[in-house]
Amino acid sequence: MERVRTKRNVTIAALTILLSAFILPAASAGEVIDRIVATVNGRIILQSDWDEALCYEALLNGRSLADFTDDDRRAVLDRLIDQELLRGQMKAAHFMPSSATEAAMRVTEARKLYPEASTDQGWQSLLANYHLTEKDLLAHVRQQIDVLRLVDAHLRPGVQIDAKTIEAYYRDSFVPQLKQSGAGDVPLADVSAKIRELLTEQKVSELLVSWLHTLRSESDVRLAAAGASSDGGEQAR
Repeated sequence: MERVRTKRNVTIAALTILLSAFILPAASAGEVIDRIVATVNGRIILQSDWDEALCYEALLNGRSLADFTDDDRRAVLDRLIDQELLRGQMKAAHFMPSSATEAAMRVTEARKLYPEASTDQGWQSLLANYHLTEKDLLAHVRQQIDVLRLVDAHLRPGVQIDAKTIEAYYRDSFVPQLKQSGAGDVPLADVSAKIRELLTEQKVSELLVSWLHTLRSESDVRLAAAGASSDGGEQAR
């Protein structure tokens, strides 16, 4: 009986090794096996997610990945965690999610900001330089639109900017800036709506920081030991 059990255990071990050879092929030289860098309420953020987010932000800001400091990289991971926290709030929110068509239109407009992207070949080359595909880009843009809509739906209705606040900003900030730039006088009535929108955006940003702080305190956010830094390199997929 003992021999049968031993033979069975050896067979299982052999099968496990054989399956592992197919499921987890050895990484070639220079490749990094994907790993978990953080979890947010049980939802996983992978190293490849972090690297792709770094590439996306580098493209948006026209920066080289080599220019990102450790603090920059950690800030990108923090934003990924914040996005995951906000994504968890979307199920209960009432807003119109973005469509693929809308995201494509945004990408088309953004593409005009890059002179080298005037041709399709140049555009594809630019994306390749940042290790991104058109599909990756569209996914990030759709997520960005959805997050902005969620924030607006949740926070903007509660922001009220009264006339006295607008007048104070006009007097204490807007007029001094005009004088410093040498521009002529601009009546309050002409810029009141713009000042209101500016102050509203500032208040929404403040409320967002507070909301994210609350969400983090109420959530299970864990960083993996290997999640303290990222080399921003291309990951094995």
